[in-house]
Amino acid sequence: MRSEPVQSTPELPPGTRIQPADCETHGAYEQKVFAVLGRELRSNCPECSRIAREKSEAAEQANKAMELRMALARKLGDALIPKRFLTRTLDNYRVEHDQQRKALKFCRHYVATFEQIREVGRCMVLIGKPGTGKTHLGAAMANELLHKTSRSAVYRTVGAVLQDIRGTYDRHSERTEGDILASLINPDLLVLDEIGVSKEQPSDFELTTLFAIINGRYEREAPTVIISNLEANDLGRAMGDRCVDRLREGGLIVVPFEWESQRGKEGF
Repeated sequence: MRSEPVQSTPELPPGTRIQPADCETHGAYEQKVFAVLGRELRSNCPECSRIAREKSEAAEQANKAMELRMALARKLGDALIPKRFLTRTLDNYRVEHDQQRKALKFCRHYVATFEQIREVGRCMVLIGKPGTGKTHLGAAMANELLHKTSRSAVYRTVGAVLQDIRGTYDRHSERTEGDILASLINPDLLVLDEIGVSKEQPSDFELTTLFAIINGRYEREAPTVIISNLEANDLGRAMGDRCVDRLREGGLIVVPFEWESQRGKEGF
């Protein structure tokens, strides 16, 4: 007659014993009693311990979620994207013909391969007729990076930048010109809109400011997206040939927007 194998009980550490105990909520359980430095320590009800552990883990997850929301809020605040463009995405860019489809494809690829783009500081120019969706796509690329990656992005118009810098010349200003420039040079992506919006020759102040921004990002190998209603040949006049040369480094991507204005239509 074969005997059944005897299942061994794990040995308790020296000085430890098990005794019956009762929980007011969950009833009877086996309580471990540990002898530590001449004192006895008793284990709690395992069900109570499990519930307490789950509550602690839930609170920790809630804190992490709050920290992530706060970090995203800071990113969005630093991004300076105007309210009108906060909801612009690559998915809600309305495509009606092949030229728009091609422009959208370039922007999607730029975001999808941004880690490689960032390594070489490859820049992009969205250029062409007004009202064709350039700002939508520029803001959309910034929004995609802000919401779906750990990368930082900033959207600014040239006019707003110049106004901010002039504001630092007030002796009561809490920011310096260096602060403004750093906020544009340091982000992983800068989308700089309304290049050459005025048909007049840009001032020395404007050209100097643009060069400080573009050159600062060039030295960091940080990619920049330029948006302009000008023709490609006029960019040098609007922002200076030195800026254009630095944008070309690493293989400039030029996306033309040559169709008629779509402004006022949904999705633009």
